[in-house]
Amino acid sequence: MNQDTICAIATAQGGAIGSIRVSGPEAISITSRIFKPAKAGKLFNDQKPYTLTFGRIYDGEEIIDEVLVSLFRAPHSYTGENSTEITCHGSSYILQQVMQLLIKNGCRMAQPGEYTQRAFLNGKMDLSQAEAVADLIASSSAATHRLAMSQMRGGFSKELTDLRNKLLNFTSMIELELDFSEEDVEFADRSALRKLADKIEQVISRLVHSFSVGNAIKNGVPVAIIGETNAGKSTLLNVLLNEERAIVSDIHGTTRDVIEDTINIGGVTFRFIDTAGIRETNDTIESLGIERTFQKLDQAEIVLWMIDSVNAASQIEQLSEKIIPRCEEKHLIAVFNKADLIEEKQKEDLLTLLKDSSKEYTESIFISAKQRGNTEELQKMLINAAHLPTVTQNDIIVTNVRHYEALSKALEAIHRVQDGLDSQISGDFLSQDIRECIFFISDIAGEVTNDMVLQNIFQHFCIGK
Repeated sequence: MNQDTICAIATAQGGAIGSIRVSGPEAISITSRIFKPAKAGKLFNDQKPYTLTFGRIYDGEEIIDEVLVSLFRAPHSYTGENSTEITCHGSSYILQQVMQLLIKNGCRMAQPGEYTQRAFLNGKMDLSQAEAVADLIASSSAATHRLAMSQMRGGFSKELTDLRNKLLNFTSMIELELDFSEEDVEFADRSALRKLADKIEQVISRLVHSFSVGNAIKNGVPVAIIGETNAGKSTLLNVLLNEERAIVSDIHGTTRDVIEDTINIGGVTFRFIDTAGIRETNDTIESLGIERTFQKLDQAEIVLWMIDSVNAASQIEQLSEKIIPRCEEKHLIAVFNKADLIEEKQKEDLLTLLKDSSKEYTESIFISAKQRGNTEELQKMLINAAHLPTVTQNDIIVTNVRHYEALSKALEAIHRVQDGLDSQISGDFLSQDIRECIFFISDIAGEVTNDMVLQNIFQHFCIGK
């Protein structure tokens, strides 16, 4: 492990105060070279841990700033190393001056995620908890915050560790049998192993299936807005986002590419995707845009089919065969726009036509995107369509793709264990499958993770964390 002493600005620029973190074997001695406590005769090196010391940062005889310095001694710090945190005024000039002084005195600039990486390497947290730190920083809703906090507290790791330890116990018993194979003894109770395998399969399966919920909470529920040109798709996007995000005009084919943006509605993050209008065209660029429309339709969980109420009959007739078959596993909402331009009798006729052309469970709503009529009701429909459960800090939900992949492979391995027990295969084959399951479970906590995986994880962190 690298024994350099590192430093980094840990706060965003522009605030009233700024914080610089220093961590490593020489953190305290380097800080003491540039910092003098305000109290005469007081030395920073002699301060007790978990204390704040008021004083000044000096560059030679020149005072840079008046600061507060906190002191943490190894192993009782975030990184498990000697650490200091310098809190100064938030001026970018002051922060850069302090950083230059630290580097001049033996520090080096920290890499993205290096503090949390050191915390992991020093045993202060496991890998899944370390990954949760980045999720916590990036959390943009109450739900994502709760998920990140749950993972950071180690509930996820604890559940997997318990399963892993039980499997280890059984595989050691099976391997003991192999050592005494000539004596025909059975140390591992096969019925107990079967019960354990069933329980593990149940737990891992639940975690794997929770990924779709976790992914939706973390990245937003994907909502594709599709329909013919000039149906009001871009207008609706602008209304939902409360800003002029997409260009709106009367010219057919204005939107030629996909426009995406997220917004929090009722505590749920939605990722809205405005698409190119579907129509027959000879324009090459517009055709590419329509191709992307269908790609995004396939990726969406909720589909808003925008229909111009004035020309609804022809649009339903032309597009129902293109759209409805692609929405079998999705939540489809038919949104009749420009509803202020038609009579109530026409609305009833359109609903009858839609019922005859689409699947039975297709929902519908009449709105006026331009006038913002009934758009709040549409937002309520979106929240209901997302049907995301209320998440607490005690819930264990998978949000990380790496964890999902490892759990999927662990699930395959435990299925092979179950099949092996049913067919009464020999202990050495059984042991191999159990070990494979243990490997993938251990991979989540970082017990068997290689340097390449670590580098990939921590490079996405912000500098200073």
